[in-house]
Amino acid sequence: MTIVLFFLIVLGMFTFAFLKKTEIDSAEQQKPSLDEQANAKYSDITRVDAKHFYIDGVHTVVGELEMPTPCDLLESGSIVAESYPEQITLDFKVTNNAEFCAQVITPQRFKVSATASENASFSALFQNRVIELNLVEASPDETPEDFELFIKG
Repeated sequence: MTIVLFFLIVLGMFTFAFLKKTEIDSAEQQKPSLDEQANAKYSDITRVDAKHFYIDGVHTVVGELEMPTPCDLLESGSIVAESYPEQITLDFKVTNNAEFCAQVITPQRFKVSATASENASFSALFQNRVIELNLVEASPDETPEDFELFIKG
């Protein structure tokens, strides 16, 4: 009799552990991932307006994005696909390690350079999602260092 009772207690413990594990797994599947939370936070950023410079074989794109908080730090880079003409992807990511931050829209400037032929095509990613890229060609007398953002449309 004692052996049967011991066996039932052990069986009950394993059943309870299995049910709790199943409950925890289903709760984790329902939580949005950190990437989904970040994308939801920046979902209103669907377009980048920037000025494009082509000087001595180097494409330089400068612009400004409005971030929801001053704690959002914009990181930008470029990826050049080896084709002809080359395809340049501007890659924007946001880093925010602050637990609490004022919800004040703050402009963040960026400057991205890539070496490619003059006929290269451009696209943009923001937090690994495709966004629209509106490039305005710079006049011949402008340089990226003199950049001021007065883009309309």
